[in-house]
Amino acid sequence: MKKLLVLTSLLSSACAFAQTQELNLYSARHYSTDEALYADFTKATGIRINRIDSDDAGLVARLKSEGAASPADVILLVDAARLHRLESDGLFQAIRSEKLDAAIPANLRSKPAPDGGSYWFGLSSRARVVVYDKATVKPEDVDTYEKLGDPRNKGRICIRSGSHPYNLSLFSAVSLHLGEPQAEAWLKGVVANLARAPKGGDTDQIRGVAAGECQIAVTNSYYLARLMRSDKPEDKAVVDKVAVSFPNQGSWGTHVNIAGGGVARHAKNRANAIAFLEYLATPQAQNYFANGNNEWPTARGIEVDNPALKAMSPRGFKSETIPVSSVAENQPKVQQALDRVGFK
Repeated sequence: MKKLLVLTSLLSSACAFAQTQELNLYSARHYSTDEALYADFTKATGIRINRIDSDDAGLVARLKSEGAASPADVILLVDAARLHRLESDGLFQAIRSEKLDAAIPANLRSKPAPDGGSYWFGLSSRARVVVYDKATVKPEDVDTYEKLGDPRNKGRICIRSGSHPYNLSLFSAVSLHLGEPQAEAWLKGVVANLARAPKGGDTDQIRGVAAGECQIAVTNSYYLARLMRSDKPEDKAVVDKVAVSFPNQGSWGTHVNIAGGGVARHAKNRANAIAFLEYLATPQAQNYFANGNNEWPTARGIEVDNPALKAMSPRGFKSETIPVSSVAENQPKVQQALDRVGFK
């Protein structure tokens, strides 16, 4: 009997050890450069990553259908509003991590949980910048978001759908800065200044400027950085025709959105999940985000060596400091305003 008990104990310990060497990751990040990031984590820790890739909606549907049986340990998403929505749906658990609190500014993570922890953390960021035709547009015409709604820019603007998460995030932030009535008047002005109906993605807007369809476009910074780092002659031709503005450097700063993640509510490998999130905030991982997908680090004190990001903003830029969680919470009101002003 003693031998049986000892054997059972050893087997239990072995199972527990095997379990600690595993991490189940649900990710909406579809960037091939992240592969090296995950491989380095496994090499450093011995923890194997089992990954499920899908878009945000697919991951949410899967998590809800799996319920408490879900194997997910960490969930990575690419928009603050989507992170906030998962938090509201109870699909994250709050964690406390001195390493993450020290690395990630408070405005780039969830509002504090009742126990003082956080449900999710921003792990990389992208600036919502303005790209313009440097031959026909003066820099002072696009140095604030407010000027996108100014009559001086009538018929000049290309932009993707107003309801896309990237634009909803920007418009929500502007609404928090200006107040709802003034922000709605601004949105009406932006609609009046469109060169064409909203369509396509951010890269299409940049190409539209270079092709003369419009003179001003709104885009996430990493789309421009990709074109800047491309060896294709057609991409180089686009870059040669445009310049970039980081709006509101004299006031509240340029709007940024985040990609980030948190520990799944029913995580079976909780310690590994926290270790993985802490790893993603290290200088090594933050530089993977910067170099691999042209994203700005969120962790404090990271020196970026991405040539496109450096060229885009040689001295860095001032970013807004309002909580991204507040921006996410405000988006339903902004969508209603978009409907009222006819911003498709």
